[in-house]
Amino acid sequence: MATDPALRRLALGTLLAAFPGPTPPPWALDLLADGLAGHTLFGTNIGTFREVVATTTALRQARGDALIAIDEEGGDVTRLDHATGSRYPGNAALGAVDDPVLTARIYAAIGANLAAGGINLNFAPTVDVNTADENPIIGTRSFGADPQRVAAHAAAAVTGLQSTGVAACAKHFPGHGATVADSHLELPTVDVPVEVLRRRDLPPFAAAVAAGAQAVMTAHIRVPALTGDAPATFSRAVLVDLLRGELGFTGVVVTDALEMKGATLAAGGVGPGAVRALAAGADLLCIGATVDAALVEQTADAVVTAVTDGRLPLARLEEAAARTAALAAWARPEPPGTFTEADLGYAVARRAIRVEGSLDGLAGPLVIRLHSGSTLVQERVPWGLGPHLDDGAELQIVAADTDVAALRALAGPRPIVVVGRRLHRFPTTRALVDALAAAHPVTVVEMGWPSAWRPADARAFVITHGASHANARAAAELLGLIPNPAA
Repeated sequence: MATDPALRRLALGTLLAAFPGPTPPPWALDLLADGLAGHTLFGTNIGTFREVVATTTALRQARGDALIAIDEEGGDVTRLDHATGSRYPGNAALGAVDDPVLTARIYAAIGANLAAGGINLNFAPTVDVNTADENPIIGTRSFGADPQRVAAHAAAAVTGLQSTGVAACAKHFPGHGATVADSHLELPTVDVPVEVLRRRDLPPFAAAVAAGAQAVMTAHIRVPALTGDAPATFSRAVLVDLLRGELGFTGVVVTDALEMKGATLAAGGVGPGAVRALAAGADLLCIGATVDAALVEQTADAVVTAVTDGRLPLARLEEAAARTAALAAWARPEPPGTFTEADLGYAVARRAIRVEGSLDGLAGPLVIRLHSGSTLVQERVPWGLGPHLDDGAELQIVAADTDVAALRALAGPRPIVVVGRRLHRFPTTRALVDALAAAHPVTVVEMGWPSAWRPADARAFVITHGASHANARAAAELLGLIPNPAA
């Protein structure tokens, strides 16, 4: 039986797809013309800024009100600056500085860059309260561990970003900060009473809603007290009763990527996940990063079939499509005429650094970067001090593949600077740094989420609160490895 064209168009109007490469393939444009809500841009889509503008122009020629979305958080998660690292420090650094006015300015600067590139929906800010030091997915993407501080900066970020006409999307509801698992790879569980969520995780979302956030993104996390065995993305108790009922949110509920294991393991695939998310109250469904025309059509067909056989009320699909269309009508940014905040991110990154111990005697050090990999959301963005050193001399090592004697022999009489992200999470890394600091003058630069762990004999412990280009330059300046223009 042929698909009803009107139903197909409604279903497409709730889907946010993606495509490979810097140029939209014909199918990506054809689906927009057929009613697809829009596309998300990833690092693989980003070349020069002129190419970004050409891409967004082509998408809008196919559909004038297309949603063109991106994860541009600043800090460790950047798409526009994926080749170099972000020029803006991320949320952990902004929370450390704790000046909401500066946070609003940073997000307005990010928004201006997106507006100039033709992008109208930013999957930011991350407003999760990072209460678990071992959290593998949030960490420095969070403004901090205190709900009230995170709430203040969440509101400032939404206000700053949306002042440019780019829609903000606060994430990940009802809070991903207490997890110790990555929802890209599995379904994390936050097993706490609802009152704990209200006290610890929900204040930043309430602040973002009060600030007028146009969208809120769901989390693929299980909260047994609310969701049972399912993720929040598929829970009406979370999306309707809690988000809309208690917090009064009237904007667009966006799912995190349905290709993530936290969703597919529960639903059995992207298509079934789309149906369950819509039924639960979601409006705009992110398919993910690995998308082709067949997957979009399969997902739309699953939604149409669910409406046809009565599993998904037509009124619910119409409501979701209408909300998504309203978001597209709101999010029509005008490129800024002038923009003068180019150095703001670097100035804020300098203020975010914290130093424990002494930085004396650091002339000509051996700089070592301990390999820690990257998460799927971070992509493969350069980090560390090497890009800022005149000779790029930063030795990258894997803790398990080296030993203290070899590193000391390389350093000779020079001190050693050890650079890492989330050094506390890996026993082999902690053991190596502890042993090295006990035998040699060592300064540690932590560019990930800071924990309580400190190597007992380190001369200094430097916390940058992020691994962006701005954070790294600020650290290199502080250590005397490059000139500090602010000095």
